[in-house]
Amino acid sequence: MAQTLREKVIKAAVKYVAENGPDGLSFRQIAADAGVSHQAPYHHFGDRSAIFNEIALDGFKRFSAAISGPPRADEASEICVRVCERYVDFAIANKGHFRVMFRADLCQIDESPETQKAADDAFDTLLSAVSEMVGKSASIDEIRVQATTMWSLAHGLATLIIDGPLEKKIGKVSDRRALVRSVAQRAAEGFR
Repeated sequence: MAQTLREKVIKAAVKYVAENGPDGLSFRQIAADAGVSHQAPYHHFGDRSAIFNEIALDGFKRFSAAISGPPRADEASEICVRVCERYVDFAIANKGHFRVMFRADLCQIDESPETQKAADDAFDTLLSAVSEMVGKSASIDEIRVQATTMWSLAHGLATLIIDGPLEKKIGKVSDRRALVRSVAQRAAEGFR
């Protein structure tokens, strides 16, 4: 099945962001990478923000699918570990999306009801896992604090692995999954 012009433009933009980060992205660069005329991206997107919004929308949908599903664990610490692993795995596998999704300076999620819903659905998936982890007796405030803790941990770790100086500071990471598991288990000890 042949890709549409819109799909080619988005694919080229995601690839560029994954390899170079979002800051230098231009319509001319996207067009060249997609193999289309330099005016082609303007047929579907009015500006960079519109492209970034589309990347975020797709990213949040992928993200929800990646972290949803039963954590397959009985213990709270194992739920934390599984969610963290899924989060980091998503970020690494979808670097171009991940680098855009949480950047309010790139895309105005609140101006797109569809993207806002996708972002809310992704957060609700995290809240569901946390609710299972902390139990039915937990208050909404406790659930929100735990969700914020898990989100901060997983997001920070993913960012350090992808863009940050992690290996420069701690040395070569030979087994990323083992590192993620160890960090998440250490954090989960504080959840009890």
